[in-house]
Amino acid sequence: MARSLAKQQSGTQAVSAASANPIRVIIADSQAIFRVGIRKVLAVEDDLRVVAQAESLAQTFSAVAKFPADLLLFESRLSPHAPEAASEVLKRAPGIKIVVIASETDAEQTVEYLRRGVCGIVTRAIAPDLLVRSVRKVAEGEIWLDNRGVNWIIEAYRSQATLLTSPRPKNRLSHKEMLVVSCVSQGMRNKEIATEVKTSEQVIKNYLRKIYDKLGVSDRLELALYCIHHRLMEKTNGATDAAESAADAAAGSTAPVEQ
Repeated sequence: MARSLAKQQSGTQAVSAASANPIRVIIADSQAIFRVGIRKVLAVEDDLRVVAQAESLAQTFSAVAKFPADLLLFESRLSPHAPEAASEVLKRAPGIKIVVIASETDAEQTVEYLRRGVCGIVTRAIAPDLLVRSVRKVAEGEIWLDNRGVNWIIEAYRSQATLLTSPRPKNRLSHKEMLVVSCVSQGMRNKEIATEVKTSEQVIKNYLRKIYDKLGVSDRLELALYCIHHRLMEKTNGATDAAESAADAAAGSTAPVEQ
């Protein structure tokens, strides 16, 4: 009897603690019926509280800046470039955790979301109990992916096993190639890199092809993993020599460079 009473008191204290410090959630979705549905699902949980809603990207930026929150449920269709939008959200609210609600995803998108700081990805068809669980797990600091997402990440790293243990190539990167690599490692898109380097997107694509050939990688993910493993960005290149200048010229040979 005494033990049963103690357990009841312990449970009551846990509920009270959860109610006093709930996980604060912002719902950003273009469909009102979906926002209402999520809010009703979360409303019955003592440890979850919806503090704001948004139906556009602009409203999302405003909400994360105005309302202190622990987690953002963010519909990917609010932006044509959802990973970039996630990065912008984190710039405005560095402490918030993002769970993307996606209609569909693929391996490249999944990796890109994680590179941009997203902590979870769910589909619109997720069951209510799983949605609640994902919010709690992400709020606790975990990453939430479905089985496909986990497999994509595992395969991406597994495919790099040989590459990551191989020695660095003898072909040095030019100063401008290193600048492009630095931009890629920050998650910048070709258009953003072109603006940074003051050239065209086509020239950036040419640079990337040459960088991939020199390093023996095939895409941006492999390049990012290569940089991490070899600490490429921690190393400095000396003054560019004639060979490096020739590499720069070759990279821009198929398209005019903007001056």
